[in-house]
Amino acid sequence: MTTTIRLTAAQAMMRWLSVQMTEEGTRFIDGVWAIFGHGNVAGIGEALHGIGDALPTWRGQNEQTMAHAAIAYAKTKRRRQAHAVTSSIGPGATNMVTAAALAHVNRLPVLFIPGDVFASRRPDPVLQQIEDFDDGTISANDCFRPVVRYFDRISRPEHLLTCLPRAMAVMTDPANCGPVCLAFCQDVQAEAFDFPESFFAPKIWRIRRPEPDPREVDDVAAMIRAAKVPVIVAGGGVVYSGAEADLARFARAHNIPFVETQAGKGATAASDAFNFGSPGVTGSASGNALCAKADLVIGVGTRFQDFTTGSWTVFANPARRLVSINLAGHDATKHGAVPVVGDAKAVLAKLSAALGGHRAPAFDAVSRVEWQAVVRRVTAAPEAEANALPTDAQVIGAVQRVATERTVAMCAAGTMPGALQVLWQAAAGGYHMEYGYSCMGYEIAGAMGIKLAAPQKEVICFVGDGSYMMANSELATAVMRRVAFTVVLTDNRGYGCINRLQIDCGGAEFNNLYASSNVEVQPGIDFVAHARAMGAHAEKADSIADLEAKIVAARGRDIPSVIVIDTDPVPGTGVGGHWWDVAVPEAGGPERLETARRKHGENAARQRAWD
Repeated sequence: MTTTIRLTAAQAMMRWLSVQMTEEGTRFIDGVWAIFGHGNVAGIGEALHGIGDALPTWRGQNEQTMAHAAIAYAKTKRRRQAHAVTSSIGPGATNMVTAAALAHVNRLPVLFIPGDVFASRRPDPVLQQIEDFDDGTISANDCFRPVVRYFDRISRPEHLLTCLPRAMAVMTDPANCGPVCLAFCQDVQAEAFDFPESFFAPKIWRIRRPEPDPREVDDVAAMIRAAKVPVIVAGGGVVYSGAEADLARFARAHNIPFVETQAGKGATAASDAFNFGSPGVTGSASGNALCAKADLVIGVGTRFQDFTTGSWTVFANPARRLVSINLAGHDATKHGAVPVVGDAKAVLAKLSAALGGHRAPAFDAVSRVEWQAVVRRVTAAPEAEANALPTDAQVIGAVQRVATERTVAMCAAGTMPGALQVLWQAAAGGYHMEYGYSCMGYEIAGAMGIKLAAPQKEVICFVGDGSYMMANSELATAVMRRVAFTVVLTDNRGYGCINRLQIDCGGAEFNNLYASSNVEVQPGIDFVAHARAMGAHAEKADSIADLEAKIVAARGRDIPSVIVIDTDPVPGTGVGGHWWDVAVPEAGGPERLETARRKHGENAARQRAWD
């Protein structure tokens, strides 16, 4: 006879989540971010209160940004742990859709639990309910369907018996990992059901390490033996696999240099002699020169996103062939690549064994040394000049000079991601970038999520004034929870990055910097006062040297520190980089557009997206 326990559906969900364990003996869902409303406060809210520290609840300020914190946590934990995020139905739910898309693109586990409409439909239409005139089964939460890996609607309590295990199976599957949305009808949250006690027995979820097909390994080994200029493109899959040391050993054993994508940067220290920096649009000169000559490009855990490939113009050797080592067959076969489907760590071991003592021909190491000299030059402290504002590269240099082995540089969108990828000399594990979705507003919440996952790290959050204005409220959450990190806020008085792109595409400066926007008065926002109002320690740096000193001083605090510095919005890094395919108007416009069209046509003619 099956023993049962009578619980509400919400109580059953939280009890079940609290006993889903990792192999390390920790909860996989380590806690729940929550903003309550009428769609989740009575059911989920009471269930979370009742379960207490067995599944902690944290209050956020905005549904999107608390989900960003959850994403950064999961990324820092290498997908071995995650958070849940709950909201009410309506705007609270749709606020999370952007974050779900971010997690989906980056293959990161987050459990979204938005409240949903009444399953009974008795009080319809309820406050905030979206009514589809042609489909009575649709709610606002159907917006999640294209941006999560698994979607389910809980319209009966017993649905939990199947949907919860399915959700965990997705989030712990290395090949299919991503966000899950369990839309939870608000009346069902409160309904009682006799659940089997066995359903709440603790369960350990193992992260599989799929082995590759030996035939695929043999095919690629033969290609490497035949290659004269092979190069490895290391992506985020290297980090999620825990294959950082394996990649370095493979490169040394077989004399193959590598470049790192945004997600793969920091897998190996920048000081590694085989690390040629970054490829593509925000690539190092040494990395792009190497990629241009390569006759064999070996992707390891990368999606080959357009920034990595310079919109498929970086790998310019007419003889080049493409290999993709990836857990997901979807990624492994992109652009006609020869696939090896499997875990990065497992594949590198098998591939190295198949290669035996084979070593690729010698490569040019001089370009790497020359590039590092260029980086030191552009990031050096400026000479004292009256009325001169520092560049973003000089700000990066200031942070670099005082960084330690435990420093993590993080960012998300705007100028800084590109500048950091090309210039930041990361220690192993010292880089965290959200660039799959390039989502402005991720930075403050993301920094908090990193620090929660790795409290031993010093987290330096680079954020521009534009992105800070979009989403800064989780700074107050970090103050309340005493989560200490340092924000370097570069104020260039608008969207400097897109302003430069606008100019590069032949456009006039328009609606990006405040100076070129349709405003009566250009705002003089006091970011120091704003951050202080939320409880952070905030101050303004009046020079690069002062910025360095303030970063060091921040290390002794138990609350976030915000350091504001004015910067010049015009210059980019001026070094490295590559073409990026951004559409240019084909007709009309002045000479600047004619020039941009001609340049775009010349570059587009070099695109080679398929073999």
